[in-house]
Amino acid sequence: MDRIRVLLAEDSTAVARQLRMLLATEFDVIGLVDEGLSLLMAVRDLKPDVLVTDITLPGLDGLAAAERLLAEAAIAHVVFITVHDDPALVKRALINPGCGYVLKADAGEDLLRAVREVREGRAFMSTSIVSRIGVPQSR
Repeated sequence: MDRIRVLLAEDSTAVARQLRMLLATEFDVIGLVDEGLSLLMAVRDLKPDVLVTDITLPGLDGLAAAERLLAEAAIAHVVFITVHDDPALVKRALINPGCGYVLKADAGEDLLRAVREVREGRAFMSTSIVSRIGVPQSR
């Protein structure tokens, strides 16, 4: 089976480096962008299997960019990786099937699984989000 092709969008260089190293243990990281407009172009050009994006990006935020890409069917699988644990934001991010929500603090434990789950069309949330807002996690 081919490795999952992942595009990473993260504006912090240090965090991007750590996430890229983690993702590369299982997946092909085909690109890294650091702001929302570049994210739109990279998804259209590189056609990743899964987009892993921070919500807070300069220019166009990661959530708005992903919503646009999902609406135009440029991408079907997105994992949002963020520090934000607001239930309303989680709900907005998971409105589409095949999306995941991972807190940066939980990335080591949850990110790889989240990518695998959303690639299969299932929603995923960090364990700490599930325990906080009481929404069932994908199994």
